[in-house]
Amino acid sequence: MELVISTELHDRLTHHLENTFPNEGGGFLVGHIKGDTRQVTEVHLVENTFASEEQFHRYLAEAGAFQRIEDEADARGLSLLGYFHSHPDHPAIPSEFDRTHAWPYFAYLIVSVRGGKRAESRLWELAANRESFIEGQLSFSQAVFEEKSVNGNH
Repeated sequence: MELVISTELHDRLTHHLENTFPNEGGGFLVGHIKGDTRQVTEVHLVENTFASEEQFHRYLAEAGAFQRIEDEADARGLSLLGYFHSHPDHPAIPSEFDRTHAWPYFAYLIVSVRGGKRAESRLWELAANRESFIEGQLSFSQAVFEEKSVNGNH
């Protein structure tokens, strides 16, 4: 799988994740699917609703966010491509918790945030057997598609 995202959108989601440090932050990626390529046109920032004492290593999107964002995307001819979240002071590698909560065919963009600043971003997809992740190709574009950043609290 390849995920293409503009540097502007990646910067926006990174800024959000840096601001949630030392806790995990996250959200959803919306755009177009073309074969094995996902092209991000929107980033939806979603509040972490996991218990506050666990937010340093867990992320849970607010109730109903997934369905709302998917319905809005469908209504505009777009697709919910995947999910992004941070790993504060840890590598951008899926955890066992990530694996047990992942869905096949979904793009998982994990951003390592160390000391409050982005260290690396990596793309993952759950393997068909659901026992591991396969690293995908994260590509950056200078092109401005029909992109926007959407705050989940509209």
